[in-house]
This record gives sequence, C-alpha cells and structure tokens, in this order.
Amino acid sequence: MENPDNRYSHHRPNSPKSTSLTTNPLLSDFEGAAEGQENFIWAAFTENFQEVQSVLDRNRVLIQQVNENHQSKIHDNMVKNVALIQEINGNISKVVSLYSNLSANFSNVFNQPNAAATDSKSNTEENQ
Repeated sequence: MENPDNRYSHHRPNSPKSTSLTTNPLLSDFEGAAEGQENFIWAAFTENFQEVQSVLDRNRVLIQQVNENHQSKIHDNMVKNVALIQEINGNISKVVSLYSNLSANFSNVFNQPNAAATDSKSNTEENQ
C-alpha cells in the first residue's frame, strides 16, 4: 500500500525532483509562496467540506426524527414534521450553495494566473 504522505508529493513544489530549481533565490521564494498559497487553498476547501458534512449530518438526524414521528402516527409528532422537513429543505439549499461556492472557488484557483508566479517572472525579467 502506498504511503499516504507520499501520494501527492509529485504535485508539491518542494519535492526532491525540484531541488535543482531552488538554486535561483527568486524561484526559491516563488516555491515558498506557491506552497503557502496551496496550503491556504486546501485549508479553505477542507473547511468548506467540513461545513457541508456538518449540514448533511444534521439532515441525517432530522430525517431519522421525521421517520420516527411518522411511524408514531401521533398528531403532534406529525405536526412537528412540518418544521423538521422545512429545516431539511433549508439545509439542502445551504449544501447546494456551499457546493456552488466551492466549485466557483475551485475554478478561480485554476483559471487565474498565480500572482506569485507573475511577480517572480517579472522580477526575473527585470534582473536580466
């Protein structure tokens, strides 16, 4: 089985394969900035996914309660289901919104030029 810490090492700028690039101080600074930006991006994605999971977990509990109330066939419990189902519906809308934001952010990360790369490139051109 593959070591989980090494799964994505070929994607990290500081992997052993890229050590020859670090001889240039400008490229070394760029690699540090890129890794910091990558860490920030993954932290934001992780936070978003955790929020989605929290909402989905809440819906699981609400659905169980709705089922229990329905099976009880007690009038008051059936009336409570209206509010529970409304909360479930609101939570589904929230999950859709979170995934929409996540998708937009993901697209922005890959469609916008890396500011650190642009700065590093312009600095390199100025110094030549």
